[in-house]
Amino acid sequence: MSSYVIPTPPIVSIPVAGGGAFPVRRIYCIGRNYAAHAIEMGHDPNRESPFFFQKNPDNLDPSGEFPYPPHTSDVHHEVELVVALKSGGTNISVDDALEHVWGYAVALDMTRRDLQGEAKKLGRPWEIGKAFERSAPVAPLMPASGTGHLDHGRIELKVNGEVRQEGDMNQMIWKVPEMISYLSEYFELAAGDIIMSGTPSGVGPVSKGDVMEASIDGLGTLKVVVV
Repeated sequence: MSSYVIPTPPIVSIPVAGGGAFPVRRIYCIGRNYAAHAIEMGHDPNRESPFFFQKNPDNLDPSGEFPYPPHTSDVHHEVELVVALKSGGTNISVDDALEHVWGYAVALDMTRRDLQGEAKKLGRPWEIGKAFERSAPVAPLMPASGTGHLDHGRIELKVNGEVRQEGDMNQMIWKVPEMISYLSEYFELAAGDIIMSGTPSGVGPVSKGDVMEASIDGLGTLKVVVV
């Protein structure tokens, strides 16, 4: 008999291409990790110390639909590479970091930009703009054993067939091994952790009825309808 005083919340997971599911523990998101995006957001693109914010595991949504959220009139798309860890630890070296990666996926970091902007002006956390329900549409996870470790290749987002965002993963200011190593200095990483690795320039608003198509070389396309 369980000693829990309320029903146990479900385990959050991402579908895996070919079958199965990857259980999710935490989500770390790096900010302004492509130089052109840093510039369009009004920041210096030079290589400063990376910074991270978090989404909640249950923000992940593989359904292919994105419900337009409340209390906003300016929701932006951000296409990102997801990195899923099979193991972790502290003070992981850059050279050893990729040994902890299980796989990769295409995802969107949907953002209530107006609420994020208000939080920035007031020096407050970003969660109200970033960590709302179903704010991380995600494609099935693909094992690194099949894709190899991704350090270059086109990353793109179309809205209603029009290219809005485009770049190459080699344009990341902080590469995947560096992100893993840096995070492990401040947190104890573990199996089930997810890293969302930043977005190229071209972020912009979506409206109900829009069709977003996010794609990354080697990982295919994630199609999401705004409802």
